[in-house]
Order: sequence, then structure tokens, then C-alpha cells
Amino acid sequence: MLAQEGAEIGYPEVHLGFVPALVMTMLRRKIPEAVAFELVTRGERIGAREAERLGLMRVLPDPFEAAVERYLAELAARPPSAVALIKSLLYELADLDFDAGMERAAQVNVEARMTEACREGVRAFLEKSRRRG
Repeated sequence: MLAQEGAEIGYPEVHLGFVPALVMTMLRRKIPEAVAFELVTRGERIGAREAERLGLMRVLPDPFEAAVERYLAELAARPPSAVALIKSLLYELADLDFDAGMERAAQVNVEARMTEACREGVRAFLEKSRRRG
């Protein structure tokens, strides 16, 4: 989540007798259980900098719209195949123990190396290194 300085987030559902169940699924993956518990049971708002410290959002500098455009342009410039593998592996690792995670990570490395984007990226890197060396 991207935010500008001064933004606030909160999970006020508890004040209505409701449970932010879907949000809790995501919170539990991103922050420690005790912190997630406090956020959803108190229902208080926190500022953008505190949310950034917790890993819930990234605060971008002003002018915000220009910073968002740069951020999104950087993401869009990344190879979609690599981004897709990164995303799926991050979610898979949550359910795996360390050894199984390392095994799955090795498989993902093999998959990534087989993509045209990886071959092209390695070629460009080696070419750049040759020019410098």
C-alpha cells in the first residue's frame, strides 16, 4: 500500500461489534500476532509512518502523485515472469517449514532461469560487466 505523509489507517470494525476477518488474514502474514491483535482489538488509527515501520505501507514523498507514478513505472519495468514467481513463492513460503521452503526456492530458481527474461537479464549484466572491465 502506498500512502502520503499524514495518512492514517485503522481497523475500526470492533467498535461496531464486527470482526475484520479478511484483513486479519493479510495482517497476520505481515506483522507479529501481538501487533495484529492490538490493531484489530483496539480499533484505533495509526499514522502513515507507524504503518510503514510495521511494514503495512510505504510512505512516498511529496509531490505524492509524481512519486506514485515513478514507483509504478519502476514496478512495471520489472519482468512480469520474475514478479509472478516472487509473488507466488512469498505466499507459498508462509505454509512451509525451512527445509521445504529451501527446496521450493531452489525449484523456483530453476523455473526463473528458464525464462527469456532471465536469460536476457544475465546477458545484459555480463555485457555491462565486460564494458567496465
